[in-house]
Amino acid sequence: MMIRNAKQSDAPHIAAYLLLAMEDIVYDFIGTADRNKALNFLHYFTARKGNQYSYQHCRVAEIEGKVQAAVSVYDGAMLDILREPVAEYIREVLEKDFNPGAETAAGEYYIDSLGVDPVLQGKGIGAAMLQHLIEEYAHQQGHTLGLLVDKDNPAAKRLYLRLGFEPVGKKQFAGKMLEHLQYIPRK
Repeated sequence: MMIRNAKQSDAPHIAAYLLLAMEDIVYDFIGTADRNKALNFLHYFTARKGNQYSYQHCRVAEIEGKVQAAVSVYDGAMLDILREPVAEYIREVLEKDFNPGAETAAGEYYIDSLGVDPVLQGKGIGAAMLQHLIEEYAHQQGHTLGLLVDKDNPAAKRLYLRLGFEPVGKKQFAGKMLEHLQYIPRK
């Protein structure tokens, strides 16, 4: 398995894997539980620069030449700037109000979404991607990593805790109360 920075040509794969991680949230954003519309929405953004879902902020896991997982991570201080193209699209194209709340803030690099091909889930790919991010952002650069986890996903929370993430509070996001976890580099 090779974990690498995503390329624009990876956008369709990134969209599919990010949708696995945030399906209900995307459906809420676009106002319908239509999977094809949700994929199109995410593909629109994953293929473009300058937004929170852009390939620029993603890493992919490639196995035997095929993208099998994707993770989106960005500086929490950039949330408002990176979210604005998404918010504008939802307001102007989809004609919906958009104010899901802030899932991150300055002081952490935020792991927005992580998705693995369902056939390969449970085989350590997600853990390897998280370890890659921990090494790059926390150990090499000294940044705190943050993420949100849903109480309805205890397996994900166990993985995060096993990798060294710690609970730091709760955050209201997109109508749900989620647990905020951080990996804080030790000096």
